[in-house]
Formats: sequence, structure tokens, C-alpha cells
Amino acid sequence: MLTEVRILGRGGQGAVTASQIIAIAAFYDGLQSQAFPMFGVERAGSPVRAYVRLSDKEIKDRTEICFPDYSIVLDPTLLQSLNVCEGVKKSVIVNCTRCISLKKETYYVDATSKAMEIIGKPFVNVAMVGAFAKVTGIITLKSINKAIDDLFGLKGKPEVIQKNKDAVKAVYDAVKK
Repeated sequence: MLTEVRILGRGGQGAVTASQIIAIAAFYDGLQSQAFPMFGVERAGSPVRAYVRLSDKEIKDRTEICFPDYSIVLDPTLLQSLNVCEGVKKSVIVNCTRCISLKKETYYVDATSKAMEIIGKPFVNVAMVGAFAKVTGIITLKSINKAIDDLFGLKGKPEVIQKNKDAVKAVYDAVKK
């Protein structure tokens, strides 16, 4: 079972961090994983892509992902400028306030509001990992929490780390189709 994921965001929104959390969580759930960004001339506010591969077998492919199983959209304004469905085999998971109609199976959640309510800032990257977990069932909340501890434990404040875990759970519970 090879699962490939594309994460779309804007520079500074944490698409790369979200990819790392998914990969680390998958490792804790017994899978092989890769997380890698697509770098170019990115700067704050410009579109950014990050990718994740997950498998129950060794992953030897190191190329860009052109046909992901899932596409995660951190910033809903990207729907106007990018084809977020391009090459997607299964589903698109979008941070937005309302149901939208795309050419693929679409899940949505207002991760921005959840992050503002829980974290106090519109940081949706970590929270959207909860949406991915709910939609796919590939990674667990327990493994996501461990990944958050791993990634932020040494440099983060315990209360901020807990707020991110709470945001993951809130988004996990709020995803709609």
C-alpha cells in the first residue's frame, strides 16, 4: 500500500511542517515514510508544495509526486489560482468555511476558525493533519501527538504544544464531506 500526499499552502503557512508531522506519525504507526518540500522561488505568501509518501514497504522512489492520492489545501485562496485536483486519485481535503464542489471527492473543515479558537492564531498546518487522519484512517491521533512532541518538544512551550494537539483533535472531529 503506497499512499502519496500533496500539501498546498502559501510560504510561511507550514506546509513543510505538516508533511513532517504526517511522516513522523506514520512511522509511529508502523509505516515507512518520506516527507519533502518542492523548493523554488518561494517566499512568504507565494504558493508552496510539500509531499509525503507512506507505505508498508520500503520506499525507494525519491521523485516528485505528480499523481497524489490526496491533496491537502491549507489556504482556500489557492482554489482560485491552482488546480488543487490536478493528478489527485482519491480526495482533496480543504481548509474552508463551506462545502465546495471540486472535480474530486472533497472534504472540508474550517481549520482557521478552530486554530484561532484554540491556539489564538490562524496556524492551520498542524491542525489539518487531523483532517488527513480522519479522512484516510492511515495515521492515528496518538501518533500525531507523538510526532508533535518530537517536532516541537525541545523548542516549544508545553502549553503551545498542547494547544496544537487540541486543534488537531478539534479539526479531526469537525471534518465534513
